[in-house]
Amino acid sequence: MAGRNGRTVRDLRRGNRTAVLQRLYFDGPMSRYELGPATGLSSGSISNVVAELVADGLVEEAGSVDSDGGRPRTLLRVVPGSGHMIGVDVGETRVRVELFDLTLTELARTERPLERQGYEADRSSRRQEYDVDVIVGHIRDGIAEVLAEADIAPERLLGVGIGVPGIVARTPERGAVVHGQTIGWDAVPLESLLRSACELPDAVPYFADNGARTLGQAEMWFGAGRGARNAVVVLFGSGVGACLVTEDVENGRSVEWGHLTVRVRGRRCRCGALGCLEAYAGAEALLDRWREEGGRPPEGTDEETALTAMLAAAYPPEGTEPDRIALAVLEETAEYLGAGLSDLINLFQPERILIGGWAGLQLGSRFLPAVRRYASSYALRYPAQHVTVDLGRLGPDAVTVGAAILPLADFFARGGRRAEPVPTGPSPAWRTALEERAPH
Repeated sequence: MAGRNGRTVRDLRRGNRTAVLQRLYFDGPMSRYELGPATGLSSGSISNVVAELVADGLVEEAGSVDSDGGRPRTLLRVVPGSGHMIGVDVGETRVRVELFDLTLTELARTERPLERQGYEADRSSRRQEYDVDVIVGHIRDGIAEVLAEADIAPERLLGVGIGVPGIVARTPERGAVVHGQTIGWDAVPLESLLRSACELPDAVPYFADNGARTLGQAEMWFGAGRGARNAVVVLFGSGVGACLVTEDVENGRSVEWGHLTVRVRGRRCRCGALGCLEAYAGAEALLDRWREEGGRPPEGTDEETALTAMLAAAYPPEGTEPDRIALAVLEETAEYLGAGLSDLINLFQPERILIGGWAGLQLGSRFLPAVRRYASSYALRYPAQHVTVDLGRLGPDAVTVGAAILPLADFFARGGRRAEPVPTGPSPAWRTALEERAPH
């Protein structure tokens, strides 16, 4: 029976379960007494919901604490092994697959490199083609490997989350479809391809989203963004992207920041356009510019190795002459990044800007002071005075952690109940749980 607001008794029970489960997840262990004011539920509702969650194996006792003059209060916590999620990062240099328990403790991982004959491959086209069948095969094999390593049955999975380059749309017929212009993907039906390739039960849902958004989601829930209501999380790898989180935008939206035009008739970006920020500030472009200016990047290496060599050349041990070309390119890149951040500051006025991604973290200790300085100088004075620019805290695994949050959020939205078998993946309910992010 539906109430005046259209919510049924089933909806109310699911909402109560979600409220208790999320509060214990983020702030537990907690007692029943503490859960009441924390969730706004009555003591009777708390008792009923906790009893259900304990019976379902999702919540367990975790010791006790003394009360004011009464009996000790029993603490409750989420059972780590009551659910498992897989997070996948389809990155620029590798596909990383990680298995987590319900509390996002890593249980197993595997990585499969994306073959490329040195960072300079395909430089003329400025676009790295991702073979769809190869990527799907890497994800399929990685899922099987981590499940076997941790001895987890596929039926115990709450879902598989995948962070990918590009724009992700959903269709009723094919589920998640990826539009990745910079990697040569045009409406790739990734979810349906994975359903055909992976030997997982039909009830295990797949979730795909832009990698910058999954990075942002991880930092907002568990990292340097926690507590902020307005933030931008930047993914700096071979290319650059960003995730915007504001009170006016549903929790976390990927923005194609890397394709902001920073120079009219400038360098060719790998998306095909001229003058994009990514053509100057991405790691791939940064290394290309070093070579074009007369530098000597190591041949036959991947981008991460080449970038490490560039940093070592620009910032050698004391007493050693630096590579002036490498140093100049890095300093110019810091200015491009700072100018790009100033646009985000002026447009969205965030409290925080966080820089992540393998290249961002690698360059961060050298780059950050200069990037801050340029961002402040290019931005309007008032918003620049009210923003902090820092590195993310979750390291290079943040994209996979954020990808694993996607099925976790769906699980919360269902009140801690597993998904039913569906032909094209989960219902939109998981986005609601993402919007109700970790308590501030």
